[in-house]
Amino acid sequence: MSINTLFWKQNPKGSKTRRPIRKMQRIKTVLSCLCLITTLLLITAAYSTEDTAVRLKLAHRDTLWPNPLSRIADIIGADQKRHSLISRKRKFKGGVKMDLGSGIDYGTAQYLTEVRVGTPAKKFRVVVDTGSELTWVNCRYRGRGKGKVENRRVFRAEESKSFKTVGCFTQTCKVDLMNLFSLSTCPTPSTPCSYDYRYADGSAAQGVFAKETITVGLTNGRKARLRGLLIGCSSSFSGQSFQGADGVLGLAFSDFSFTSTATSLFGAKFSYCLVDHLSNKNISNYLIFGSSSSSTSTKTAPGRTTPLDLTLIPPFYAINVIGISLGDHMLDIPTQVWDATTGGGTILDSGTSLTLLAESAYKPVVTGLARYLVELKRVKPEGIPIEYCFSSTSGFNESKLPQLTFHLKGGARFEPHRKSYLVDAAPGVKCLGFMSAGTPATNVVGNIMQQNYLWEFDLMASTLSFAPSTCT
Repeated sequence: MSINTLFWKQNPKGSKTRRPIRKMQRIKTVLSCLCLITTLLLITAAYSTEDTAVRLKLAHRDTLWPNPLSRIADIIGADQKRHSLISRKRKFKGGVKMDLGSGIDYGTAQYLTEVRVGTPAKKFRVVVDTGSELTWVNCRYRGRGKGKVENRRVFRAEESKSFKTVGCFTQTCKVDLMNLFSLSTCPTPSTPCSYDYRYADGSAAQGVFAKETITVGLTNGRKARLRGLLIGCSSSFSGQSFQGADGVLGLAFSDFSFTSTATSLFGAKFSYCLVDHLSNKNISNYLIFGSSSSSTSTKTAPGRTTPLDLTLIPPFYAINVIGISLGDHMLDIPTQVWDATTGGGTILDSGTSLTLLAESAYKPVVTGLARYLVELKRVKPEGIPIEYCFSSTSGFNESKLPQLTFHLKGGARFEPHRKSYLVDAAPGVKCLGFMSAGTPATNVVGNIMQQNYLWEFDLMASTLSFAPSTCT
């Protein structure tokens, strides 16, 4: 076939008619383009309608990024962060495993663990606090900070290769952190975002926010570096809660807590087992994030799981208490005491030592227990702000006390050990481990009441599981 024949096509009658094939293909291409343009115009018209829902779903990014290049850069950045998170999740096997022990040898009624902060990593002893959103350490930055005092270790921020302050002009500081604990002062863009963090017991910490690396041990025996965590570099702090500690490990249910990062990488569960609060520092158990052979899922007795409400009293871990009984007798406590919508409700808190109850719950509990302690002399030891204390020098058989039981939503019952509500407060002195929180008030189940129990917080299922344990 000749080259000319390529441009001609036989008509039905056999004669040649000028119908160039390539020209026809070009015409078809043009028509296709016109159709495509028409479709795009129709879509554009749909975008320009007053349908708010459509505009929110399809066009909201255009209003935020009028410059297409900045929009693309943002999308790429988000994709890179997501890919990094996926890679980190694949990289980390097992879960985080941290030693957890009583702080009694350090002069505190808190529970302590150790974290390794910075590059190179340095060890710090910190309070484990499920009621705190901020993780911070005793820190010296640009000449500000106490340095090493009272046997505390100090984090020298400028010696860490991974330490990077959060600027006070950033969205993280001005928007995300502002309503929680950041200060409004911001003289220059290079000024670090600062905080003044106040605790319910009057303790406080002041410093600057930073992104830093924390190195943790894993359940498989390996170590992992958690990069870019939000921490506080505290140049000043005060309060009895920090006695013997270098800082705080914030485990509250918050986007800014250590819990948020750890559960996003290792699975939405964490658990701990609190040893006896009078145990020496050589006795410890573990704080675990993610999977672990010590999970309560295989050890929890029937009826030992209750709903965990993560939105009721944020950022705390709220549980739904139905009532309290002594032995077989259910105490007469108004139902509104347990209702968070009327100022009541109950949280589980590792950072509070004693158990705090609203006045109308506190009175029936302590007076009911005191009836079984009439053989003991009532005393008021100096420096102990507990109402019901007794001399135990003559000895006392704890088994005479009735079983205190918290009745929880779903039928679960928490039965703390008797030593957890008749506590050793001083040599020869035992006290009922409760304080009045006033009215109305949030009820707090403190760490002494939680001791010798294994607790598992499932943040995905919103459940709390628990079982008695020696925690050794």
